Amino acid sequence: MIDLRSDTVTKPTPAMRQAAFGAVVGDDVYEEDPTVLELEETAAQMLGKEAAMFVTSGTQGNQIAVLTHCRPGEEVILEAESHIYYYEGATISAFAGVQPRTIAGNRGAMDPQAIAAAIREDDIHQPETSLICLENTHNRAGGAVVPLENMQQIHKLAQERHISVHLDGARLFNAVVATGVDVKQFAACTDSVQICLSKGLGAPVGSLIAGSKTFIKKARKWRKRLGGGIRQAGIIAAPGLVALRTMVDRLVEDHANAKKLAEGLAEIKGLRIENMVETNMVMLHTKEAGMTAKEFVIMLKQQGILASAFNPYTVRLTTHFDVTSEEIDVVLKRVGKAMKQGV
Repeated sequence: MIDLRSDTVTKPTPAMRQAAFGAVVGDDVYEEDPTVLELEETAAQMLGKEAAMFVTSGTQGNQIAVLTHCRPGEEVILEAESHIYYYEGATISAFAGVQPRTIAGNRGAMDPQAIAAAIREDDIHQPETSLICLENTHNRAGGAVVPLENMQQIHKLAQERHISVHLDGARLFNAVVATGVDVKQFAACTDSVQICLSKGLGAPVGSLIAGSKTFIKKARKWRKRLGGGIRQAGIIAAPGLVALRTMVDRLVEDHANAKKLAEGLAEIKGLRIENMVETNMVMLHTKEAGMTAKEFVIMLKQQGILASAFNPYTVRLTTHFDVTSEEIDVVLKRVGKAMKQGV
């Protein structure tokens, strides 16, 4: 099977497996695991933040950030189809006790003026706005890059209104590679940032959140409360170090494969590409082909290709380092043949 469902399906590289095998470990709850400490220091330096903390997943990292920044009864502004709002089980309400206020974005980017209008006034009838959450790249916008200028404008507004900014940067390095903008510049627009190791970077598990030393100290207690205190965690942190040090620059290959895939699919009658392919995601519209997204995914599976039904007539295909350019050729050939045969 050629698996294009998500970049989360990547398998660890031989170097990652060897790093895990040889990792020097200690008790991370006591902050004594040298490999975890090295990973956290490396991430903090890369992102230009004072400190970082290893967490089990991107969702856990985002939730810890909200719990750290907010108090129950406050409000969080976020994009209407953001991962935190759409895919994290209403956890910001269930755990942090905060109310989400959504703003429809343009390719994942929120209008700073719309955010300014959404910030609550000092009124006993209204919750206080305590946090603005951004996402870059934006998943449901088809891997779109939120422009640095947009993030800078939002951060400036937030500073003026004394509101924190958190970035769900699960695929932030895809934005870095696509734009050539240094990751520190994106991170500078935030009070906290989460990056994922187990998507395009290919590590088997884990994410990191970064921010000030004060923020991370408070976040560490929330991680413990959520059951995220792992003991000899160096075994899973070691592949993360390999990911940060060796897997960022190669993301350009995934982007090239996604563009190649999109261009080839667009030439097949009945198929249309919905998104401007900037990174590693292709959003394919299937209605003109006479199939729903679910039906199209079933057809793909019959051809030895795995994909994700995203909307009633949208299929998402995601490239990653386990998919080669030659396999993209195979996908295009099989899809083209199946469409001609009316499968």
